[in-house]
Amino acid sequence: MKKISKKAFEEIRLWIYRNSRQLDLAMWQYEFENGNKDNVISALFHYQNEDGGFGNALEPDCWNPNSTPYTTLNAISKLYNIYFTDMSHPIMQGIIRFFECGKHFTGDGWLFSVPSNNDYPCAPWWIYDPKANEYEHKGVTLGIVCFVLEFVDTESELYKKAFSLASKLLSKLEEPDNLGDMGISGYCMLLEKIKQLDLANQFDMDFHSVAIKKLVNEAIVRDVSKWGKYSVRPSQFITTPDSQFFEGNEDIVEKELDYLIDTRPDNGVWGITWQWWENYEKYPKEFAISENWWKADKAISTLKLLRSFGRLD
Repeated sequence: MKKISKKAFEEIRLWIYRNSRQLDLAMWQYEFENGNKDNVISALFHYQNEDGGFGNALEPDCWNPNSTPYTTLNAISKLYNIYFTDMSHPIMQGIIRFFECGKHFTGDGWLFSVPSNNDYPCAPWWIYDPKANEYEHKGVTLGIVCFVLEFVDTESELYKKAFSLASKLLSKLEEPDNLGDMGISGYCMLLEKIKQLDLANQFDMDFHSVAIKKLVNEAIVRDVSKWGKYSVRPSQFITTPDSQFFEGNEDIVEKELDYLIDTRPDNGVWGITWQWWENYEKYPKEFAISENWWKADKAISTLKLLRSFGRLD
C-alpha cells in the first residue's frame, strides 16, 4: 500500500508554514499538530461582515468583500471541520442573522452568484448569471438547509423555510435535472443530516437513498487519465471508509489515493485543476494569490483524506 512518507509530510508542512494564510495555518495546526480550535475561530472571524455573513475572499476564487450565501457556506464548512457547535458564539449568531435577513434569497433558495461579484476579481463562474443560478443555487441551498435544520430553533420562520426547501428539493429527485456543480454533494449532506437529526420518518428515505447513490455513482469520473483536469473524483463524495457511498466504490477510491500520492510534486503540494480562464488576463496577480491559497486548502483536505484511509506513514 502506497503511503505519504514522513519526509513528504514534512515537506508539505514546511510549504504550509511558508505560504498559507493565517486561517489555513490554524486549520493545519488543528488537524495535524493538536492545535486549538479557538485559533481557527479567531482567524475565521476576520472574514465575517457586520451583517453576519462572510465575504472578503474567504472563497479564494471570489474576492467580493460583501457577504454572499456561498462564502458564508464556506465558513460553515470550516466550522464543521473543527466540530464547532457553540450557538451562543457571535460567529454562529451572525450566520443565523444573515440567513434570517433574507438577503440573496429567492423563493427557490439562496443564490449561487450575486450581482456584486462582478465588481471584484473573481473566477468566471462567480460572475453573476441569473440563468446559471437556476441550477447552481441547489447545492448552496442544500448546504444552508443542513446548517439551519441542525442549529436553528424548530419554531423559527427560518427553520420552517429550510424544512420546506428540503422537502421541495428532495421531491425533485423523482426527475432530476441539472443539479449544478455542487448539487449532488448537497444532497449527500442532506441525506446524512436527516438521519443524524432523526427526521427520516418525515421523508421517503428508501427512495431518496437509492436516487442519491445512483447520482453519486454516475457522477464519479472513473477514467484516471482525466483526473489531471477538473473532474469529479470519488473524494468529492467519499472522504472516509464509513461513507455510505464507499461500498461498491472501493477500487476507484483506492485508485484515487494512489493517484494523489503519485502526483504530489517533489518538495511541494498538489496544484489545482482549474484556472480563471477569460478572467486570468484581467486579474493575473489575483489569480496567482488565489492559486496559492487553494494549494494550502487542498493540501490539508488531501492529507485528511489520506489519513482517513490509513495512507500516512
